Amino acid sequence: MKIISKTLKILPLLLLVVGFQSCSSDDDNNIEPQPMNIVETALATPDLSSLVAALKAADGNLVSVLNGQGPFTVLAPTNAAFQKFLTDNGFAKLSDVPTDVLSAILLNHVIAGNVKSTDLVDAGSGYSNTSATGPGGKNLSLYFNTTDGVKFNGISKVTAADISATNGTIHVVDAVIGLPTVVDFALANPALSSLVAALQAADSQTDSPNLIPTLSGNGPFTVFAPTNDAFASLLNELDPTGNTALGDVDKATVEAILKYHVVGGNVTSDKIPSGVVGTLGGDVTISATALTITDPNGRVSNIIPALVDIQAANGVVHAIDKVILPQLGQ
Repeated sequence: MKIISKTLKILPLLLLVVGFQSCSSDDDNNIEPQPMNIVETALATPDLSSLVAALKAADGNLVSVLNGQGPFTVLAPTNAAFQKFLTDNGFAKLSDVPTDVLSAILLNHVIAGNVKSTDLVDAGSGYSNTSATGPGGKNLSLYFNTTDGVKFNGISKVTAADISATNGTIHVVDAVIGLPTVVDFALANPALSSLVAALQAADSQTDSPNLIPTLSGNGPFTVFAPTNDAFASLLNELDPTGNTALGDVDKATVEAILKYHVVGGNVTSDKIPSGVVGTLGGDVTISATALTITDPNGRVSNIIPALVDIQAANGVVHAIDKVILPQLGQ
């Protein structure tokens, strides 16, 4: 009887120990994963292995930077995106890409701050700055549009958004975002589609001025870019009946008009001069304080304050609300 009595006293203790060990075992099987930073997250994602390899190949400092405190927003191209980038640019492998070029391209995928997809969708469209730099050390711009998903510079679409890391956010994208030219920004922004059509019309002449290839070149250029509304207003000005389309305007005239919108150099909004300024087409008068451009006919175009300093790798774009014209009658 004493043995049974002692056993009954010990049994609850045994059950408590067994129960504790069982709970401990369950906890071991359900350990919460430790949070990871951006680099660690990329390393743990098989479809971002090319991005990791590119970061290491380009500049070891990039890995160190993205291991830092941040916060950063990284647009992370997939392996397929990197392969297409290599193929399209004639590279057999990642190591064939010049280190400085690869570094600049990767920096063009990094935005300072923690930018969520909801921030972009709420804005609808617009420009942000990346960590890459252009002429004068100015940070390159990045155009985003959320009409159909989230797309950057008109070429790279988000396929997986808002992957959280301890030092920022990753958005996986389906294309590598190259270093943009002033033409690339015109092509990306639907509000500048009339400018693109005008450039194409001018270049379609038998003796083409090659404006698109020129403005895609080294530069630097400063482009005062008329919006679609500006071109619509010009057509109404030329023909109040509304029967004239952009394609009806003589192509040589279109060429002459467009040249009045290009100035040599990378002239950012804080460096816009006042006085007579020479364009590729002729002289205009600019007021830096009023942000206006007066053409040879006395017509005044306003530089749109919210759309200045769109920085490309080969120049800068400022949007304007009225098309600049050469001297009428010449």
